[in-house]
Amino acid sequence: MKNPIPISINNNDIDIDLDKLPKTKGWLGSSVLSLYQGYWCPSRIIPNIKLFQTHFQPQSQDIILASSPKSGTTWLKALLFSIANRSRYTLSNTPLLTSNPHQLLPFLEFNLYAEAKAPHDLGPDAPVTTPRLFSTHLPHILLPESVIKSSECRIVYICRNPLDTIVSFWHFATRDRVESQSQWMIKDYVDKFCLGEQGFGPFWDHVLGYWKESLEKPEKVLFLKYEDLKEDIEVHVKKIGEFIGCPFSEEEEKKGVIGEISQLCSLKNLSDLEVNKSGKFMPNFDNKSYFRKGQVGDWVNHLSPSMAQHIIEIIDKKLGGSGLEFIY
Repeated sequence: MKNPIPISINNNDIDIDLDKLPKTKGWLGSSVLSLYQGYWCPSRIIPNIKLFQTHFQPQSQDIILASSPKSGTTWLKALLFSIANRSRYTLSNTPLLTSNPHQLLPFLEFNLYAEAKAPHDLGPDAPVTTPRLFSTHLPHILLPESVIKSSECRIVYICRNPLDTIVSFWHFATRDRVESQSQWMIKDYVDKFCLGEQGFGPFWDHVLGYWKESLEKPEKVLFLKYEDLKEDIEVHVKKIGEFIGCPFSEEEEKKGVIGEISQLCSLKNLSDLEVNKSGKFMPNFDNKSYFRKGQVGDWVNHLSPSMAQHIIEIIDKKLGGSGLEFIY
């Protein structure tokens, strides 16, 4: 058995023996998922998650974008950044022109706590302006108590219907990765998904956690659906602005600022930016891999009717009685 992985922060070690956690094959190449506190998390970042849970000190104006992977995260990051920083930047000098949205709203578990050098130091990529904008794929129950119970920081959550989520992740995992393509067929993804064995899953527990919290504390959690944003983006841009404490003024509405932000952050416009056509956000992922069709209902081109029906039956059963439903 391997030794526990010690993460030293100011001489306070957090010991996690990853060998003792149940494991399954991950969806990305040779990655491995470990069952950590009831959810399948990438094994390599579990020490980062523990650091986040233990040391994160939220500020009252912090905003955390939360999502299950491939649910519209990149799009919402661009929107949230633009809404919160519209007084600082114009359309001609917005950092979105030179930075991938994931750089502007860094992941707490993938980025910031991988670089932390001290309990309350989040490293060189930590947001410095107010409100601070962060992102996470963690389920609600895995967030630090400092976020859930002790602070006024707000959470914007986005989810997507599970059929399109599976297809989106399959394309993301196999795009330009010959090894992955030879190992994974989409049926493999469906089988794993139905067992709950995908990153930060089970999917149904992930969405239910934030859904229930949004019902109990609507001032704390804003629950969004990808399909609703696609149907009427301007309504939701306005809604997000109000929720995060940056409401649009009547003058801004008359000037068409909401429409300008919606257009700037459209998937087509973002994917056409040079910064998102080249370069890498993280070592293994090209910026361009975060942009594909973004269509609602694209699953019909990839999933068989029997696959889709099986997934829908599981989701309906898992979400039954919650009031949460998806449009397919």
